[in-house]
Amino acid sequence: MANKNTTLVSNMLALPQVASPAGTLHATKRVAMGTVALVADDLSANDTVMLAPVPSNAAIVTIKLFNDDLDSGTTNTCDVGVFSESDGTFTALDDDAYASAITDLRAAVTGVGTDVTFEARNIDKLGQRVWEDAGQSEDPGGHLFIGLTFDAAGNTAGDLSFVIEYVVD
Repeated sequence: MANKNTTLVSNMLALPQVASPAGTLHATKRVAMGTVALVADDLSANDTVMLAPVPSNAAIVTIKLFNDDLDSGTTNTCDVGVFSESDGTFTALDDDAYASAITDLRAAVTGVGTDVTFEARNIDKLGQRVWEDAGQSEDPGGHLFIGLTFDAAGNTAGDLSFVIEYVVD
């Protein structure tokens, strides 16, 4: 019978023992969550909605979206990515780091919500830091922002709720 160990197990069993990154074993989980009321004008092409600041050295575990029907038709698409901020101006570092051209906001999503964490991000990136998800070569420190960019407009006002779970060392 074969056995395959994860890096976490291999590190613990190694002699001498190897420390795993703190964010991948016994990390502290944090949550950012909220609701934003969107009017139809907030859903135009190239508009952004910033959901939450997260520490740049955090690792995203889950990004879930819950929403009213924000599009009476079939045009709305959006990306979920990472942004930096300077003097109130947001700049996309990778506007579709987590999700690209999703259509989930075209109809109401309640219940368990829509997990968009790995819609565009490879599953082997679990545990990667937000600054790495943003394609940066080094940690800028401070906070980065998780946000949406609307590629194609929606036209119906409604609420958008989110739950972002992340771990820190």
